[in-house]
Amino acid sequence: MTASSSDPTPGPTPPGPTPPGATPLGATPLGDGPRVLWDCYRHPGRESGVRCRRCERPICPDCMISAPVGFQCPSCVKAAPSVRSLRTTVDKPVVTLALIAINVAIFVPTLAGGNLLGGGGESLIERLAVNGPAVAAGEWWRLITSGFLHFGLIHIGFNMLILYQLGTMLEPALGRVRFFLLYAAALLGGSFGALLLDPDALTAGASGAVFGLMGAAFLGMRRRGVDPMQSGIGGLLVMNLLLTFVIPGISVGGHLGGLVAGAVAGAALLATEGPEPGQRTMGSAAAAAVSAAAVAGSLLTVSTPLWPF
Repeated sequence: MTASSSDPTPGPTPPGPTPPGATPLGATPLGDGPRVLWDCYRHPGRESGVRCRRCERPICPDCMISAPVGFQCPSCVKAAPSVRSLRTTVDKPVVTLALIAINVAIFVPTLAGGNLLGGGGESLIERLAVNGPAVAAGEWWRLITSGFLHFGLIHIGFNMLILYQLGTMLEPALGRVRFFLLYAAALLGGSFGALLLDPDALTAGASGAVFGLMGAAFLGMRRRGVDPMQSGIGGLLVMNLLLTFVIPGISVGGHLGGLVAGAVAGAALLATEGPEPGQRTMGSAAAAAVSAAAVAGSLLTVSTPLWPF
């Protein structure tokens, strides 16, 4: 027989509704324990343990948009339409493909001179490669044309492969004009570095520009919270730097000059990816200034015979 009480003890009062954004009863604030509950700021009453990476407001699963690191809410994503991932392939890399086409078009005629694997095409190299005495004589265009010449099929093949890989990554993220400014700065920086360290040599190749793209991609990934060493970009950069110093006949100045110029221009462009047109214009102007500084440095180097010591 079960005993009963005519005056039972009342149970605990159920909690009322939790105000939006407040910590519900029994929940643990962020960082104080494993159980964290908030109400989604866009859907009051829906619990969520995730905060938007940008605005730090709580969001439910329906509002979670994947970002390079963590999640963002729809409002923050909508507010920054110009910020793109380095791996987006929505836009066709027109500038990248055009640069590859120009390099190939200039290389093909040299094949008639026995330039399949190396050598040959000397007349074209002699007329257009960067060279201190020639630039000092007024042939300033060599600073540009040298970046579209190659000494063999292996040389152009390796450069064009990396150019395509990095171009399809960077051009959609930066935009066509800003990517072109980055490439130009890296190319001219490579010419400056070649003249600075070995002004009497005939230096040619897109390697300086490609090194600049590698430097920009490295910084871009770090800016987005991605470890470049785990993405493959860091290893590619380290490997090519080692080859620069190990293999004889490679222009150390061209590679390092392109890397430095590309990294500086890339840092300016990546730091001005916001939606404001004025901000992006400042980044483009900074990249153009890097190109101008490389040209000025090249002309000053050949007009002031201080190198080599």
